Amino acid sequence: MINWQHVWETILLQVHDHGSKVLTGAVLMGLGWLVGRRRARADWTKKAFFDRFNMSLNTIQGGKLLIRTLSEKRLEDVYLNAVAAERVKAAAQKTTTQDSTLPLPKEDYWYYLNPVLNELSEQFAEGFMKQNLQLPTSCASYLIAITSECDAELRMRKVRAMVVQKSLLTQLPAEPPNLENKNHATRWRTLQQLAAEYAKNPYKFLELELCV
Repeated sequence: MINWQHVWETILLQVHDHGSKVLTGAVLMGLGWLVGRRRARADWTKKAFFDRFNMSLNTIQGGKLLIRTLSEKRLEDVYLNAVAAERVKAAAQKTTTQDSTLPLPKEDYWYYLNPVLNELSEQFAEGFMKQNLQLPTSCASYLIAITSECDAELRMRKVRAMVVQKSLLTQLPAEPPNLENKNHATRWRTLQQLAAEYAKNPYKFLELELCV
């Protein structure tokens, strides 16, 4: 014979138990949303977006400094390891006007640069295949550095990968180039810093060949 009272008590116990879990999950989700909104608001106020990863090509043509975005992604989409992403983000917040390169341990620097190299290489995969098939291509050596420019003139701060042709960075002109935008004066100073840093600490850079 079915003990309906026992069945009812069991159902109530299950509802109470699962209801508590659902309520706890909802509260935690709500708290996470509030924290995320508060952080996003603070980032917008300070114009500091350290969870963004911008990759740009920097060159001088006709005496003018040209800055062209190659890609922009979430930091976690470049650094698939969450610990690496958090360390890059933390280091980006410690850069100075005197040194925009990320203060990361020398012995680990390659591991932070290599994901950037992979991202960039993927963009130029067609050029590599053309080169392999001995089709007409143009190739050049480039240097990659991870930076976070820190300057009052900046519109916003991000983690930025600077891509510069090696021949340009190692033979940077003494005279400042013309600027497309007055805010690009910060980038010129960054390139000067990078040229000096490459001479002193080449471990902060990775070299690769790009073909188109």
